[in-house]
Amino acid sequence: MHPQRCLVMFAKYPAPGKVKTRLNPHFPEEMIVRLYRAFIEDLLARLAHGDYEFRFAYHPPDREEDFRRAFGDNYTYLPQTGGQLGEKMAGAFRACFAEGFREVVLIGSDSPDLPREIIGEAFGKLSDHGAVLGPADDGGYYLIGFRREAFTARVFTGITWGGRDVAAKTLAILAWEEKQVHILPVWRDIDEPADLAALIAAGRKKEFTASRTMACLNDYGLIAPA
Repeated sequence: MHPQRCLVMFAKYPAPGKVKTRLNPHFPEEMIVRLYRAFIEDLLARLAHGDYEFRFAYHPPDREEDFRRAFGDNYTYLPQTGGQLGEKMAGAFRACFAEGFREVVLIGSDSPDLPREIIGEAFGKLSDHGAVLGPADDGGYYLIGFRREAFTARVFTGITWGGRDVAAKTLAILAWEEKQVHILPVWRDIDEPADLAALIAAGRKKEFTASRTMACLNDYGLIAPA
């Protein structure tokens, strides 16, 4: 395990009305909660153990015991602190750099099929780049990472989170600050029914077909027989 690298995963507690709200008009709340929990479980199974330390950044910050009951005690839990999402992300980077990590990569929990290879590429590129960014196909980003000396909190301020220009604005700030950035492959966040359809189509073609996410979608009749 590389002692100077840390992967941080942001996640919300899977509670009704609190997660994947853009799916609410289309699917039962029970399914949405179970689906989001499956996202987290699949990401933990694939990414929590690698050539890096791992931090499970949870929200709300008063539900650590609920997270431990739901996902186990085998992780180092880190509360998300601050108001807006940008403050929470900046806080997570600062906390990890204060621990002594030199390279920190942060991901969300909306891309359950995110490949290990992308995480490996992100850390690999931080050896000679100040920052890495993984653009999402909806205009946001699914991953952001910094080498300690290149970290800037400016990328987390003045951004309208959820907009289609989040990645573009972030890259513009990094360019203005003259940070050398490696751009990772585009990946998908799962927010809308169309995203689920794309995930199902892609999931049939690789090991993700055996995931908890695909099992949940199958249980609710969303995967047609092959």
